[in-house]
Amino acid sequence: MRVIKQSLRFIKIYYVFLKYGLDRALLRLPLLKAFKFIVWFNPFYWHLRKLQLSRGERLTLALEQLGPIFVKLGQLLSTRRDVLPPDIVLTLSKLQDQVKAFNTFEAQALIETALDGPLTQIFANFNPTPLASASIAQVYAATLPSGEDVIVKVLRPNVHEEVSQDLAILRWGAFWLELFSKTLQRFNLKSIVLELERTLNDELDLIKEAANASQLKRNFSHRTGLHIPQVYWRYCRKNVLVMERIYGIPILNKEELLRRGFDLKTVGEKGLTLFYTQVFEDSFFHADLHPGNLFINPANVATPEWMLVDFGIVGTLSKENQRYLAANFLAFIDRDYRRVAELHLESGWVPNEVRVDILEAAIRSVCEPIFELPQQHISIGQTLFRLLLIARQFNMEVMPEMLLLQKSLISIEGVVKNLDPNINIWAIARPILARWMKHQVGIRSITRAFRKELPLIIDKLPELPGLLYQVLKQKAHPTPPTKNINEPKFSQLKWLILLPIITLIIGLCLGLYVSHLGP
Repeated sequence: MRVIKQSLRFIKIYYVFLKYGLDRALLRLPLLKAFKFIVWFNPFYWHLRKLQLSRGERLTLALEQLGPIFVKLGQLLSTRRDVLPPDIVLTLSKLQDQVKAFNTFEAQALIETALDGPLTQIFANFNPTPLASASIAQVYAATLPSGEDVIVKVLRPNVHEEVSQDLAILRWGAFWLELFSKTLQRFNLKSIVLELERTLNDELDLIKEAANASQLKRNFSHRTGLHIPQVYWRYCRKNVLVMERIYGIPILNKEELLRRGFDLKTVGEKGLTLFYTQVFEDSFFHADLHPGNLFINPANVATPEWMLVDFGIVGTLSKENQRYLAANFLAFIDRDYRRVAELHLESGWVPNEVRVDILEAAIRSVCEPIFELPQQHISIGQTLFRLLLIARQFNMEVMPEMLLLQKSLISIEGVVKNLDPNINIWAIARPILARWMKHQVGIRSITRAFRKELPLIIDKLPELPGLLYQVLKQKAHPTPPTKNINEPKFSQLKWLILLPIITLIIGLCLGLYVSHLGP
């Protein structure tokens, strides 16, 4: 039965490809070029010529007709400026994750099953008209018995099966397309499908979304300017999420913001500061920053407060990526392109055989024009994108989290520029980057890391005399080495040098530990 369903789905996908003339792309493959005349027999070919749609428009219409998973794929492709032509990226960026609502009775049944009770007992009020309907889930308004207004998010019925089926087809397609085309191998289609799969798996578990929201809220518990809705864990399941309902002004509604007395420049600067703080200080950021997820609290005019929703996609940076970015931005600010090139090589993301001078020249050609622009036109997101694009030209394997960061930076900067085109993005980012780099690079970061590991070091100190005794005993009465073991030979002179150093380290550890404990 599953094979039959997948076969029917594949037939539908191929039909839609024919309908929007996407078969032309397939017929450009080397093995099929001789058969490109077949497009003339496609009944839709002549109709499409009359409509004069661009290739990006045809692709967008096809993805919309194929349904939720392909809409998500289009949204993902719209962030891959490193592999797709600009005209296609621009058109795909207009894809909206809005689909026809499914039956409310089905939604209510799913909620009642998940929460193990009738809606009348779970909620004081439940509005059967959906607030929003997206590819993965549907959202309703409700009121808890305790009086709080909430939203209830429920996954679509059979969504797991649909996602699994479409992903299997996409994996199959990516494999064969890369197999038959060296040009398409450059796009790394399999990695794009894997990235889509990771994104969808996160969005299909609403407990993960609830945890993401809680983490963001906790990160900003000691800061102002950002409101994250409260999660009501008692009502959360893998397919149902209940959160505080917010009443904010959509970020694109500039007229309403002005009518309420907001200064758009202040609103934009605050939004940038909040996002850079998430990225460069917390290393945990909201990564789905399209305008539909961004609101402004109407109650705080003098000190604007941003309100976020939809936490299915978040980004994190590993310590290695943090250090890589810190050092790169530091070298970038100093216009030290040789250091930027060396960092690309040291990180292992660019093959060692690449000459550092050639890489330096490529980076200089991309970055130097940026400094000739007025500061208000410098984009951190575009700068990171250009650095990643240069690295890809040298066969660098771009990490998914870096692409997510680049996409999120460009998204939030675009939203802010819509509020006020004259906002100086670089001036806002620079002090935050400076604090972050100071935190990540230098003696303070080493001291902080040492103090963090100090309890473990102290815990192991009692074992050190015994270990030293065993080493010295081994040196006094060495055992003959076996053929398979190639241990380094330490001379007595080396141990005379090492022992005072070890003693000094132990004393330093104890001194730092005592000072850390305080009076």
